[in-house]
Amino acid sequence: MTATATDARATRTYAAHAQPAWRRILFTRETAVIALLAIVIAVALATVPNFDSPLTVTYLLRDVAPILLIALPMTLIIVTEEIDLSVASVVGLSSVMTGILTQSGLPFPVAAILAVLVGTVAGVVNGFLITVVGLPSLAVTIGTLALFRGIAVGLLGTTAITEFPEFWSDLAKDNIPGTPVPGIMIPFVVLAIAFAILLHFTPFGRSLYAIGLNKEAAAFSGIDVGRTKFLLFVLSGTVSGFAGVYFTLLYSNARGDNATGMELAIIAAVLLGGVSIFGGRGALHGVIAGVLLIGILGSALRLAGVTSDIINVITGVLLVLSVVSASLLAWLRRKRTSAIGKKKGRSAMSADSP
Repeated sequence: MTATATDARATRTYAAHAQPAWRRILFTRETAVIALLAIVIAVALATVPNFDSPLTVTYLLRDVAPILLIALPMTLIIVTEEIDLSVASVVGLSSVMTGILTQSGLPFPVAAILAVLVGTVAGVVNGFLITVVGLPSLAVTIGTLALFRGIAVGLLGTTAITEFPEFWSDLAKDNIPGTPVPGIMIPFVVLAIAFAILLHFTPFGRSLYAIGLNKEAAAFSGIDVGRTKFLLFVLSGTVSGFAGVYFTLLYSNARGDNATGMELAIIAAVLLGGVSIFGGRGALHGVIAGVLLIGILGSALRLAGVTSDIINVITGVLLVLSVVSASLLAWLRRKRTSAIGKKKGRSAMSADSP
C-alpha cells in the first residue's frame, strides 16, 4: 500500500513547462537581440566600406572591452532591481591612481593592483550607503558619480599622465597571436564564464532573481539581501577598477575625465540585452549581445561618417526602447493571461449550468 502511494506521488500529472523547449528558447528578448545583432553585422558588411577588415575588428573589440567587463557585474546588480551609475567615474579614478602611482616610481604591477583596490573601496562605499545606511542606489550612485569624478579631476587637474612602461602598454594593445582579437578578450572570457556560472548555476545566482522579484519574500526565505547586494557593489567597483587600468594602458593616458559618459552605454547594453530594469529577469548572453550590438552599430556609423552626437542619440533611443518594450511585453502577457482566465471561467460556468 505504501509502495502504491509512493508510485502515485512519483507519477507526473502536469507538464514540465508551460511551453515547448523550442518556444522557450526562441521567443525570448535575448534571442531577439542576438538576431538583431546578426542583421546589423550583415548590413554593415554589405554597405560599410572596410567594416570587414581585421583592423576594424581589433579596434571595435578594444573599444567595447571596458563596457563588456563592467556589464558583467552591472547585470547582477540590475537583476536585483538596483543600479550603479558611478562605474564610469570609478574607471576615471582608477585611471588617475594608475598614473599617479606609476609616476611616483612604484612598479607598474603594484600600481595597477592598488588602482584596482581603489575601485574596490569605491564599491564598498556604494554598498555601505545602500545596504547599511539604507539609501536608494539611484541617489547614492548619482552622488558618488560626482564624488569619484571630482576626486579624480582634483588629483590631476587639467594635466594628463602619458608615460607608462612600454611592456605593459604593448601588452594591453597586443592581439591574440594569429588573430585580430585583442588579448583583453582572454580575461573577459574568463570573467564572463565565472559570472555566468555564478548567476545561472548557483544558489547565489538564484537568490539574485528572488531579490529582484520580491526582496521581502527573499528575506523571509532566508536570503541575506543586504549582504548579497553589498557584495555585488564591491564586485562592480573591483571590475570597474580593472577596466580603468586597461583603459589607461590602451590609450596611454591617465586623466580625471576618462570614460565620461560610459555608464550610459553600459546600462543601455544591459537593458537592451534583456535584463529588466524592474529586476528579476535577464541573462548574460543577452547582455553580451547587447554590448556588441551597440559597439558594432557605433563602429559602422562612424565608418559611414556619422557624428558622435548622432551615435549618442541612437544609443539613448535604444535605451528608451529597451525599457518601453519590456514594459509593453509584460503588459501584453498580463492581458493574455487575464483573457485566458476569463475564457476558462466562462467555460466552467457553461459546463456547470443545466
